[in-house]
Amino acid sequence: MSDAPTALTPTQLGAYFALTEVSALLRPAVEKQLRDVGRLSYVQFQLLARLGDTADGRQRMTDLADGVVYSRSGLTYQAQLLEQRGLVTRSPSPDDERSTVVAITDAGREVLADVFPGHIGTVQGLLFAPISDDDANDLARVLGRISEHLRANPPRSASRRSAKGASA
Repeated sequence: MSDAPTALTPTQLGAYFALTEVSALLRPAVEKQLRDVGRLSYVQFQLLARLGDTADGRQRMTDLADGVVYSRSGLTYQAQLLEQRGLVTRSPSPDDERSTVVAITDAGREVLADVFPGHIGTVQGLLFAPISDDDANDLARVLGRISEHLRANPPRSASRRSAKGASA
């Protein structure tokens, strides 16, 4: 006999529906802003933003894929599109020839600078305007805890790989 729950509580069901509804309503607005201003997909923006947030503007492809929770092959394709636009460069890792390092270019930083004001405005206006800073702190704390739980047994696209066995 299994101890698995057979139903969600009304509170759990309400929270689940609210989460999926917010995600479904927010994502298209964010994606439209990124497309309109930077000609970027959501994944391309995440890739550029993560690179732009590193000290040297570089990261291994496998680490990027793990961070954005996207398939390695899909992210490779997105990085290729960004490279064709001159927004990133890709090169073999100096530490492991099986790995690929992606680096943001000056043109990539310019695109980020162009999209960030509208991106921040969209997220602020749609997600954070109706809640207090305390609510946002609670939201970050709760979602962070859920993210940690999900990453404990993630799908392959979200699993962190060791540097020893990683490749891109």
